[in-house]
Amino acid sequence: MKDAAQSPQLPGPQCQAYLARRNAAVALGVANGPPVFAAGASGATLTDLDGHTYIDFAGGIGTLNVGHAHPEVVAAVQAQAARYLHTCFNIVMYPEYIELAEALVDLVPGSWPKKAMLQTTGAEAVENAIKVARRATGRQAVVAFENAFHGRTYMALSLTAKAPAYKSGFGPFASEVYRAPFPVRYRSGLTEAECSEAAFNEFRRLVETEINAEQVAAVIIEPVQGEGGFHAASPAFLQALRAYCTQHGIVLIADEIQSGFCRTGEWFATQHAGIEADLYTLAKSMGGGLPIAALVGRADLMDAPAVGGLGGTYGGNPLACAAALATIAVMRREDYAARARDLGARVRERFAAWAGQYGIVGDVRGLGAMVAFEVVRGNGDDSPAGDLAAHIVQAAYQGGLVLVKAGFYGNVIRFLAPLSITDEELARGLDILGRAVADAQRIADARASQTA
Repeated sequence: MKDAAQSPQLPGPQCQAYLARRNAAVALGVANGPPVFAAGASGATLTDLDGHTYIDFAGGIGTLNVGHAHPEVVAAVQAQAARYLHTCFNIVMYPEYIELAEALVDLVPGSWPKKAMLQTTGAEAVENAIKVARRATGRQAVVAFENAFHGRTYMALSLTAKAPAYKSGFGPFASEVYRAPFPVRYRSGLTEAECSEAAFNEFRRLVETEINAEQVAAVIIEPVQGEGGFHAASPAFLQALRAYCTQHGIVLIADEIQSGFCRTGEWFATQHAGIEADLYTLAKSMGGGLPIAALVGRADLMDAPAVGGLGGTYGGNPLACAAALATIAVMRREDYAARARDLGARVRERFAAWAGQYGIVGDVRGLGAMVAFEVVRGNGDDSPAGDLAAHIVQAAYQGGLVLVKAGFYGNVIRFLAPLSITDEELARGLDILGRAVADAQRIADARASQTA
C-alpha cells in the first residue's frame, strides 16, 4: 500500500478508469467527493484501487462511528447471512427485528412507554415520523427549521431547506410545511441566550400568527444540524421548544440521524439539553455501515396508525439488524460517548488554534466529536468562502485525507471520522488538514494583495 501523500498524481490509473466509467454510466445528479474508489477499508483508513491509503474524516457522512468493517459487525453479518438474508418482516417475522427494537426502546430518551419500527434509510424514518404525528394528532401542519436537512424523498425534501442543491426543479412539494429560524449565533452579534430567545420568539410568532398552534401536528428539529453546517441548538432553545410542544399537544420530533449513537458525546444530542422528544428518527451509525433506520418514540403515538399503516419491504432487514445489534454492543462496552468527548476536545482545540492563526477559519462549533469550522474570506471579511473550502478538500485529498463539506454555501469543513480512529490516525489526519488550511490561507492572502 502507498501513502496517498507520497503519490506523484492522484487519482491513480485504476481510479481514473473507474471515474470515466462512472461518468458514462451513473446519473449526473449523483454527487461525489474526490475520486477515491475503495478497494478496502478498516477502522479510519481507506485504500483505493491503486493502493493509495487515506485517513477518513468523512466516515460515510457519519455512518461509521465504529469504523470501517468492525470485526464484530462483520462477524454478525456473516453469521446472519449464513442463516437467511431476507423474509420481509411484514410477512415472516424474525428475532433480530424484535431484539433491535427492544435495544432502541431501552436506549432512546423518554420517561414513557416507547415502541419502535425499523426502516432502511433516514429519509424513510422522517417520512414515517410525519405520518405517525399527523395520524396521532389529527392535524396537518409541520414546522421545520432553516438550514435543515431531513432527506431527499418528497416529504423529507419538503422539510429540507437547501433549495439550490436539493430542491430546484423538483416541486411541487408537500403542503402544510412551515419554516422557522434556527438559532444560529455566528454573525448574529447576539449572545447565546439572546440568539436562542430571538429564534424561539420568531418560532412562536410563526406558529401563532401563520398557522395556529392547534393545527400543528409536529415540530421536527436536528439538535445539531448536519448538512446545515453543524449549528447546535442551545439547551435553552430546545427546552423552550419542548415546553411549547407539550403545552399545545404538538409532537416534537428529534432528527438524530447524524447526531445520534454517541457522535456528540452522549448517545443522543437531546441529552445535552436534558429533554425528551416524543419521536426520534435514527439511522446512519446505528448500522455500522449497513443501511438501517428507525423511528422510536412514545407508544401511544407509535400505535396511532392502524395495522398496515406502517411497513416496507426491506425495513429492518435481518443483515442490517444483526449489524446494528453488534454495533450497539460495541458502543456500550467501549463507552463510545466518552470517546467522542475526548476526540471532540482534541479536534476542537486544533480547530480553535487555526482560528487564531488563519483569518480564513471563522466559527468553530459543534458538540462532542460532531465539530466543524467555517471557512471565510479572511482579511477582515467573514463572508462564506465555498471556493476556499473546496480547495481545502482537494488539497487534503492530495495529502491523503478524505473530507466532507457542509453548509448552505459549502464552506463548512466537518469532522465525522469514525470514533474508533486511533490517536496516531487522528494526529496524522489533523496534520494533513492543517497543511491544507495553510495552503488555502496563502491563496486568500494572494488575492488580498492583488486587490490592495
